[in-house]
Amino acid sequence: MSKTNQNILKDRHGRMLNYLRLAVTDRCNLRCFYCMPEEGIQFTDRENLLSYEEMLRLLRITASMGVNKVRITGGEPFVRKNMVDFMHNVSRLEGIDTLNLTTNGTMSADIVPELKKMGIKSVNLSLDSLDRDRFFEITRRDLFDKVMQTLDKLLEYNIQVKINAVVMDGRNIEDLIPLVQLTKNQPINVRFIEEMPFNGTGRQYEEFKWNHKAIEQYLRDNLPEMTALPFIPTATANEFNIKGHQGKVGIIAAYTRSFCGTCNRLRVTPQGTLKTCLYDNGVFNIKDFLRAGATDDEMRKLFQEAVAGKAKDGFEAEAKRGKVFESMTSIGG
Repeated sequence: MSKTNQNILKDRHGRMLNYLRLAVTDRCNLRCFYCMPEEGIQFTDRENLLSYEEMLRLLRITASMGVNKVRITGGEPFVRKNMVDFMHNVSRLEGIDTLNLTTNGTMSADIVPELKKMGIKSVNLSLDSLDRDRFFEITRRDLFDKVMQTLDKLLEYNIQVKINAVVMDGRNIEDLIPLVQLTKNQPINVRFIEEMPFNGTGRQYEEFKWNHKAIEQYLRDNLPEMTALPFIPTATANEFNIKGHQGKVGIIAAYTRSFCGTCNRLRVTPQGTLKTCLYDNGVFNIKDFLRAGATDDEMRKLFQEAVAGKAKDGFEAEAKRGKVFESMTSIGG
């Protein structure tokens, strides 16, 4: 179906929504303390997850409404069986111009050649420390070598790597500069992310030291030749060049939420809930309507109504839903 003005996803603030982050599972083989409790969470039963067929239908519908960029997230996507086949099918969908991936890298080194074949050009790799012991303390799993193997393989196949590192007081501050040094001789982008309250415990960060301003100041104190780049509309990261480095450094104000004004994103949780903002409580459950027999046109109308009510920013969305208590793995990274 061709896109018309009636089908385009546009919110009440005039923003075009063309980017969908699709969480394919809430399961993960790591137990990062900022994401979920050590004992894990109550994971979703398989029958309550969107099936691959339902996800493909969802993507076909949203592609007909202007969504042309898709990011596969989890949990950890590759804990779900047959994920590579599903991603190949997504890459063939009409209207999807860009297919990217977020992974913790513990299960994906051998899959990199397939990622290249399906046209994946960029992978977000979660890596909070370059020290094996600190990696274990943060993730509660001894899988550091697996992640580094994936990093090496991605670079070998010329797939753009964006390393995502959550900045945590008393946990990994000594890793910030070593992570930046990865950008010196490789075209790696390292993005430092503010810690968020999506930890599955309800623990909030009312006052935390390492907001985006503190992160930038720390980097500037240690990297005097770091210069800011112009902010790109719809981007989440403020980016910086460092003289003599091939890659870039970014800072994502995920909790401060200073980038919300140009947001072009939608999220779908593993359970099928549509979120028009990371901080909202979900708008409606796609799975329920698909399984009740909703037509494509009925689904388009639901999406349009949901997008029309998208919050101006994460603070407005959070104010409407109250205290955050979910685990990030249940939402989609």
